[in-house]
Order: sequence, then structure tokens, then C-alpha cells
Amino acid sequence: MIEPRLKTEIRVSAHLRRAQAGGAFATIVRKGDPDAGAVAVKLFIARGDVRLYIQSRDLDGNPIWREPFSDDPETDDIEAKIDRWIEKESAIDPDIWVVEIEDREGRAFLE
Repeated sequence: MIEPRLKTEIRVSAHLRRAQAGGAFATIVRKGDPDAGAVAVKLFIARGDVRLYIQSRDLDGNPIWREPFSDDPETDDIEAKIDRWIEKESAIDPDIWVVEIEDREGRAFLE
């Protein structure tokens, strides 16, 4: 039995509220499909550290977050690499949402 899924617009709105309630700055930089768009979270941490989290599904259909550049040894220009990934992915998938969070403690407020 497949569980009903919340609309992406509702999930993103809740994500922003969690981040803002936690004292972080959070904003939507790209709106995708309100019903079923994918979500990417770009996280800015103190000292210029940047990370990207992408929501996907595991083999059982459960939502998971993955960090595509976590094993990348080239961290000097990671923000440019993340921006290129977002630009390329947006061209392939116009339904994708992009959320940016700035948090000194490095919290992405992922579910």
C-alpha cells in the first residue's frame, strides 16, 4: 500500500518554518511544481562552507536526503560546483525546488 504524499509546496513551506524557528535564514530561490517537484537544499555554514542536499527516495519509496558532493576531494570551489549542478538539474527537471538556508551551526533542518 502506498502512503499518500504531501504536496511539495507544503513540505517546502514547513521546511522554511522549521529553519526560521531554529534561528536560521531560509528562502526559496526556485519554485518548482507545487504538487510533486523534487527538492534541493543549499546550506551555507560559517566560514564559507557550502553543502547541497537532494531529496530522493529509497528502494521502498521512503523519502531520504543525500549529499552528492560529500565525497568530493575538491572543496575549494564547491559552491560553484553546486551552482552548476543546480543549473543543470533545473534545465533537465523544471519541477525542482531550490531552498537556501544559512545557519552558523550547519543545520539543514532536514526531516
